[in-house]
Amino acid sequence: MTHQQDNPNHEDDKAPDRTTDPDQNGRDAEIVHLDAARSGRQPRNPADRSEQDGSTSAAGPVLEGAVVRVDQPGPTAADWRAALEAKARSRQPIVPLWLRSRAEATETIKWVGLHYLHVVGYQVCRVPLYGGRLTARAPRGFLRLVGGVIKWTFDLEGEPVRLAAVQKADPEAYLKLSRQRDSRVRLRTLISITALVTLLIAGVIVADQTDPVQWMALAVAIATLGILGKPADRPLINRAVVPSTVEKLTSDIVVRSLTVLGIAGINQAIAKNPKDAIRFVAPITRDGPGWRADIDLPYGVTVADVMDKRDRMASALRRPLGCIWPEGDSTIHEGRLILWVGDKDLSKTVIKSPLLKTSSHDVFKGIPFGCDPRGRAIVVPLIEQNILIGSQPGQGKTASVRVLASGAALDPSAELWIHELKGTGDLDPHEQNCHRYVSGIEDEAICYAADSLALLRKEVMRRATALKALPPDLCPDKKVTRQIADKRSLGLHPLVAIFDECQNLFAHAEYGDKAGDDAEFIIKLGRALGVILVLATQRPDKDSLPTGISANVTIRFCLRVAGQLENDMILGTSAYKNGIRATVFQPKMDAGIGYLLGATPMPKVVRTAYLDTPATQRIADRARALRASTGALSGHALGETPEQHAPTFDLLADVLAVVPPSETKVWNEAIVDRLAELRPDVYGAWARLEGGAKTAQLTTALKPYAIKTMQVWGTPEGGGKGANRIGIARDDIVTAVTQRDRGRAS
Repeated sequence: MTHQQDNPNHEDDKAPDRTTDPDQNGRDAEIVHLDAARSGRQPRNPADRSEQDGSTSAAGPVLEGAVVRVDQPGPTAADWRAALEAKARSRQPIVPLWLRSRAEATETIKWVGLHYLHVVGYQVCRVPLYGGRLTARAPRGFLRLVGGVIKWTFDLEGEPVRLAAVQKADPEAYLKLSRQRDSRVRLRTLISITALVTLLIAGVIVADQTDPVQWMALAVAIATLGILGKPADRPLINRAVVPSTVEKLTSDIVVRSLTVLGIAGINQAIAKNPKDAIRFVAPITRDGPGWRADIDLPYGVTVADVMDKRDRMASALRRPLGCIWPEGDSTIHEGRLILWVGDKDLSKTVIKSPLLKTSSHDVFKGIPFGCDPRGRAIVVPLIEQNILIGSQPGQGKTASVRVLASGAALDPSAELWIHELKGTGDLDPHEQNCHRYVSGIEDEAICYAADSLALLRKEVMRRATALKALPPDLCPDKKVTRQIADKRSLGLHPLVAIFDECQNLFAHAEYGDKAGDDAEFIIKLGRALGVILVLATQRPDKDSLPTGISANVTIRFCLRVAGQLENDMILGTSAYKNGIRATVFQPKMDAGIGYLLGATPMPKVVRTAYLDTPATQRIADRARALRASTGALSGHALGETPEQHAPTFDLLADVLAVVPPSETKVWNEAIVDRLAELRPDVYGAWARLEGGAKTAQLTTALKPYAIKTMQVWGTPEGGGKGANRIGIARDDIVTAVTQRDRGRAS
């Protein structure tokens, strides 16, 4: 299409819209004059046009032509393979989920068997009662039988109709009804006489039979007459199981519960399209002891919006709050809601730990921790993991630690270090199995715990060297395995260190900074070497739980907490925003229920198995006997004096001893070499490090004292070319010593 200006005399003003130039890179490429194209655009609002039908507007000439939509309506060619893949992700399982797990299938079959065994036993025990009821009701049944036969034989049920014909003075209808009645009575009288004679003959035959046959016939007669004499409001057989009052979950009930939440996106979508606003991607089915509904929420509504109003949903469903557990499936999209409505309140469910009956346990298979709302067992992996547990006081934190400690104690290859820094003795039953153990809140207990972390740091470094020296056929992946752990001579067995109420350690004025630095080092490097930290705290903030620790733990369990900050300190940044909110749990009532992250592919609500002190003591005694029989007892369990790591030397004093006042600034690597000469048993391992690791070792050791490193110009002590390297200023060491001594004096 071409367009010419209205004034033909001005040739220069002519701006053809398109010209073709076959010499361009594209064949018959079109060149569009931008000014002309812009001036020829149609205004968006037809009312703004000054003229119609090709007239010139103030904005310029109007171009003619068809308007082409960017998104053409109509069917589009779909990718059949992508469609099949999408369908494959939503396939319904051929084998029911409860049959895929041996434990769940066994539990289900056991439950069904016990249920019907109870029903049969209940009814068998009440057979005499039912016999008495039938006997008592037999006379009434006999009268009902005789009355019914007479009424049927003489057609008494038709008498009201015949009387009505008489009252209406309709002789023709009356005569017709009378003839019909006479015909019926003759036939029915013959049938009744035949049946009566048959019964008399049967009675005579039975009278000539033996006693069992007579009693059986009498029982059948009484049972028949008793059933006929049953009152309408009193059933013969009692129910062995009282029927549940739980309402079956339906799509209408789910939509109703979502509507009352007050979420604008849901209500607007339902108002526009009531049928398709909330889409059920699968039929509502039974899933364990409850109902499951898979739902696609309206566009723009996330699962977090629904989970934040769980209490209102419970009200709409008329169920206890502990029965309503919405969760998301972000692997599909953020609007996929999986609503599970249980038959029983999770807060009233008691979970029995399998550790109560087992004689031993393998920590490489994880530790049975509890179950989710659907009754499925949850196992927490321990090897190559670190665990952080947090909650408000009284929410079941220490009970959760007991489960983990009991599982580790029942594996004789696992070395157990327990530090209970509350001083109440909640973990005392396992003292007899520990290599290191302390219980208390005083400074001596805190110092002992800090010393344990320092020893664990040394142990991590030792294990790294030992693991590196193993041949590839024994250790191909450079991590501790069951085979390696069983070789006790290698010293690479699992080492589980538990720090309950760890905020008392990390927030301590004297030991906290160094302990936090050691714990972060162990968490980052120790998990592949078989060193596992289990930290439990009731005060999750940046002072009592260093961010380097909370950011690097792999498994997190958060019971009830007060707010978003505490929630994200335990469960990780943005957990609250993503709908993983431990604030939804009710204080006290939901004790032992929390969110578990890292142990399963998706975050799960878990109720931990409850082990009280007597139950924990029985497990600990069994673990003691097992360890004694295998020779796995060591350290505190044998009454040995614990190894001490500090304070046998003073790092700051040692640095001042090897750096004379004449040297204002010194390289870190030079200081490490001098320290190794001063105390080979303490600093020798530092000097054996290579490259920047030697410098970084001293930098890390001085970090708790707030001593910063800097670029220092110097030359090697053996001579050589000068260079800038990482070092420290001696005056900073002197200042740190002065401030420390002043603080101790005060």
